[in-house]
Amino acid sequence: MGDPRFLRRLYETPKHPWEATRMAEERKLLQRYALKNKRELWKAQSVLRGFRRQARDLQARLRAGEEQAKRETDLLLGRLTRLGLFKAPTATLDDVLALNPEDLLKRRFDFVAFHKGLAPTAIAARKWIVHGHLLIGDHKVTRPGYLIRAEEEGRIGYAPTSPYFSEDHPTRIALRERESRAPTPTEGL
Repeated sequence: MGDPRFLRRLYETPKHPWEATRMAEERKLLQRYALKNKRELWKAQSVLRGFRRQARDLQARLRAGEEQAKRETDLLLGRLTRLGLFKAPTATLDDVLALNPEDLLKRRFDFVAFHKGLAPTAIAARKWIVHGHLLIGDHKVTRPGYLIRAEEEGRIGYAPTSPYFSEDHPTRIALRERESRAPTPTEGL
């Protein structure tokens, strides 16, 4: 069973550690989503691998006509919809198999906070979360890798004890100015 003090890894490493194309893709994802190291990417890939494995298993069991497989399919699709990976409630197991690691990385707390305009960069969003400047509702979550559920996305904001809570903070003013200068989608036409 093992010692309970030593938890097992939550990720699987690549089978070939020195593949140039895979390493280049990983570097791009690390920069785009402001990940601390490749371990965070591998964790997202492992979580997604588990969803995909469960979907393949359920597809085989559905072909065999199991009633329990139908219930488990609804539960899996409901969970992924609550996570915000699917917008429409008409998702199927094929949609689960079509997911990629970027879909899961877009649901991380730091990336969602950055795209909502609460921080100037994704790296700053990560630091502000760790330092407790951002909240989800009334709860202080200090893990940048926390997966935001669809219902929580609208409740992300600044902590009342944070200096960024004030509308007059220089960083907040700069963020508002940058948003007002950003071109609208119709200006490029």
